[in-house]
Amino acid sequence: MSLILFAFVVRVRDGLPLSASTDFLHNKELQERKQQLKVISKSLSSLPERGTVKGHELNIHFLSAEGVSYMTVCACSLPAATAFCFLEDLRWEFTACFDNPAVALASRPYPFLEFDSAIQKLQQHYNQKGGPSLEVTLAEVQEDLRTSPPQVLTIEDMALTNGAANGHVEQGRVLSQRLEPVSAPGILSLVLNIMCAALNLIRGVHLIEYTFQVTLCHHNLINYIMIFFFYLYLLPTQCHLYLFHTCQKKLKSFTLLTLIILCNAFLFGLRNIWQLAFHMSVACLSTLLTLHRKLLDRNMDCGV
Repeated sequence: MSLILFAFVVRVRDGLPLSASTDFLHNKELQERKQQLKVISKSLSSLPERGTVKGHELNIHFLSAEGVSYMTVCACSLPAATAFCFLEDLRWEFTACFDNPAVALASRPYPFLEFDSAIQKLQQHYNQKGGPSLEVTLAEVQEDLRTSPPQVLTIEDMALTNGAANGHVEQGRVLSQRLEPVSAPGILSLVLNIMCAALNLIRGVHLIEYTFQVTLCHHNLINYIMIFFFYLYLLPTQCHLYLFHTCQKKLKSFTLLTLIILCNAFLFGLRNIWQLAFHMSVACLSTLLTLHRKLLDRNMDCGV
């Protein structure tokens, strides 16, 4: 099995694709990683020279130098030193063929597509030999990585950096486009959340009306009203968390779920066990769907 699956060369200042290897694999995660390469390429100007984006089975490594970034998608089993050694060799091959003025004057995507043959040759060598031909080169890279390890990043970091570079509106557009489409269970959870919110609003309003009918307002009654309206606030927040991408999504999801469970616990005296079970089941369903809705942008395809 090949360990280096894809290589990509881009210009740092604007993420313009300069060249790429041709792959014939239809691995789902590989296609996702190739899509994510474009997100990373748009953020290279604000990223360190070396970085790694870890995945489930495939990692992305990149190395930037002299205005050009060299990127690769590799199997997780490939040592980082070997991956960066491949990128160093790729850099030397590219700079031997194309000078800085040629890179700076490039105006269309993939102007150096003929470099694909050199990438394929180098990629084939690494996949067959398992590393560079000179052991001293690998040792130097290993030592360099020990003293200055690459920064480990996430694709969410790339999207946030890219959005910040293009303004707040652009950031919202990029992040929203990179979420999977809303599923049928997701629509169901949104409808159920709206129902729960309506029930809380009705009960809260009824309690407010009741306070005007009694001569002495009981302290617990005020607490119940506050809990109903706080619960009412939590439900749209949970819907928003499902519909739109945000940083620290897991932490926010579990925090909302905990608060909703606590609210239902306080309302035990006003609701029976079946009502409480319904409300908490809706909250758990929404949390589960929020955590499983992945980032995705099918338009970001860097393949050639």
